[in-house]
Amino acid sequence: MELLGKKALVCGSTQGIGFATAKLMAERGASITLVARNEAKLNSAKDELDTSNGQVHSILIADFSKPEELKEVISSYVADGNQPTILVNNTGGPKGGPIIDAELDEFHAAFTQHLICNHVLVQALYGGMKDQGSGRIINVISTSVKQPLNGLGVSNTIRGAVANWSKTLANELGAFNITVNNVLPGATNTGRLNSIAESKAGKTGQSVGDVLSGMAQLSPMQRIAEPTEVAEAIAFLASDRASYINGINVPVDGGRTKSL
Repeated sequence: MELLGKKALVCGSTQGIGFATAKLMAERGASITLVARNEAKLNSAKDELDTSNGQVHSILIADFSKPEELKEVISSYVADGNQPTILVNNTGGPKGGPIIDAELDEFHAAFTQHLICNHVLVQALYGGMKDQGSGRIINVISTSVKQPLNGLGVSNTIRGAVANWSKTLANELGAFNITVNNVLPGATNTGRLNSIAESKAGKTGQSVGDVLSGMAQLSPMQRIAEPTEVAEAIAFLASDRASYINGINVPVDGGRTKSL
C-alpha cells in the first residue's frame, strides 16, 4: 500500500499501459483521475479500479489534439480543489512510416499531442505539488529516445523532444521535491503494437503473428512485455521509495535497447 492516500492523474488510462498503471496504483492505495477522450470507456475503466481502502476515483474527458480545450478542463479541475501529486503523461503514438514520407501536419499533430499537452498538464499541476512539498511526473515515451526505431520517423523525432523537455523540467523542479522521469516501453502487448504489426504485415506480406514474433525476438528475453510490467516501473517511480531518482530514462524493454 505504498501509494495509500496519494492522488494521481493518469492520461490515456482506458486501455493499454495507461489503464494498467491506473489499476496498479489504485491497488496500492492511490485515488485516480483517469483522463481520455471517451466518456463511456473512462467510466468503464473507473468501475474496475480498487476502492477497498477508501480510494475515490474520477474521470476527465479531454482530447489531446486540442490543447486549449485541455487547458480549460485541467484548469477547472484544479480550481475545484483537486491537487494530485502524481502525474502520468501517456498518449498513443503517431502512425508509423519512413520519416522522408511524413507530412508536415503529422509533426505538428504529434508535437501537440505529446509535448504541448504534457506541458499544459505540468503547468496546471506543479503549483499544487510545490505547495504540498512533493511531486512525481512520469512520462511514458519510447526506447526510441535512446535508439531510433525503423519505420517510426515522426515518433522518433517527437519522443526525443519530450525526453529533453522532461530532463529540463527535472533540473528546474527538483529543488521543490518534484521529480520528473521517463519510462521507455519496448514492444508491449497493446493496441498500438498490434496496429503497427498489422501495418507492417500489410506491406511485407507476412502474417501479423509472424511480425509480432519477429518483434519479440529482438529482445534478449524473446518475448513481448505485458502492460502491467511497464506499469510496475511507473508505480515505483511514483512512490516515495523513488525519492532521489530524477531526470532519467528507464527502458522497460527486456534489454532490447543496445545503448547503456
